[in-house]
Amino acid sequence: MTSEFGIVNTIFLTSERNSFSGVPAPNVPPPPMDVDNNEASVHLPQVSGSTFTEAAGTILEADIIASRLRVSAFLSAHTAYELLPESGKVVALDINLPVKQAFHILYEQGISMVPLWNGAQFVGVLSAMDFILILKELTNRGSNLAEEELETHTISAWKEGKAYLKRQVDEQGRAFSKPLVHVGPDDNLKDVALKILQNNVASVPVLHSPSNDGSFQQLLHMASLSGILKCICRYFRSCSSSLPVLQLPICTIPIGTWVPKIGESNRRPLAMMRPNASLSSALNLLIEAQVSSIPVVDENDSLLDIYSRSDITALAKDKSYTRISLNEMTVHQALQLGQDSYCSFELSRRCQMCLKSDSLHKVIERLANPGVRRLIVVEAGSKRVEGIISLSDVFKFLLS
Repeated sequence: MTSEFGIVNTIFLTSERNSFSGVPAPNVPPPPMDVDNNEASVHLPQVSGSTFTEAAGTILEADIIASRLRVSAFLSAHTAYELLPESGKVVALDINLPVKQAFHILYEQGISMVPLWNGAQFVGVLSAMDFILILKELTNRGSNLAEEELETHTISAWKEGKAYLKRQVDEQGRAFSKPLVHVGPDDNLKDVALKILQNNVASVPVLHSPSNDGSFQQLLHMASLSGILKCICRYFRSCSSSLPVLQLPICTIPIGTWVPKIGESNRRPLAMMRPNASLSSALNLLIEAQVSSIPVVDENDSLLDIYSRSDITALAKDKSYTRISLNEMTVHQALQLGQDSYCSFELSRRCQMCLKSDSLHKVIERLANPGVRRLIVVEAGSKRVEGIISLSDVFKFLLS
């Protein structure tokens, strides 16, 4: 088709739900055989043709659009059911379970989010951020992080208290919780990814109900952007040339959060901290900056480690939360506490790095690995932090 960009390949997407029927859209290469790993709306970055033309030479904006259309077509033609592993387990907690037990379960199972069951249906999730807020609330009230304090409070009581803290009350002043964000096994992967992005969550439960009224819910899986990205990598691995955008260096495209350059005032700052910072200040920064992790750097801003929201569960080890003060424990000490229980594989995947000259394809392949949620962009040699690219950054770019 002739357009203002010249001769381009155009993909037409129909609106009927069943029009794909598992068949790739026109001009999309067939799948390779047996190839192997807060707001209601999301403002996605826009790409200008001149930026890509200057950075990538022959790469045209039409190629970028075509790449996004191919990804969109693939995600629209596949469902959440395909994310389910052949063998695995799912964990759910009763909402009347004491908070202390829930804290230990998340640590022992190595998970950062779990759905909640009230005896009849799934009503919410408990995450690592809940424990951050609980420990901060106890500290603000001047309470010691006593075991009894967490033993006497149930998950249900915490959720009600959290609703009051967030002023989620009805006209009668009664607390109410937001509806559970979930998907069904027949929802397409594009809708699943957008639901995760729009609700600013790490994962969503895949629920199935055999009845029309939604009763007798079955928890099948916890869908995440990592699992969806893994599907994309499998599909396009043998035909990556069909997605020209993957060959672009990450520094030439609007993706991720970067350290502002001198004179730049309109760019969101990248949150970083020193290893001797207090754990309390680190938790405050996670809450205020609304980020899932913070690079830990030395005086030269060279990367040492990374502190993530999920690291809070390490305080459950040997009931450490009963013996520490958030204001006195340093980030370095908190990380050491957690690393004592990590195996060498978990340690190696904690702090994944890349260079700004790396291609988007290389970044995506690394992010598709199990347990990797973000890459720290560092300067070659010095390891000075230059930016950070997360799973959500990749999907915001690909689905814009």
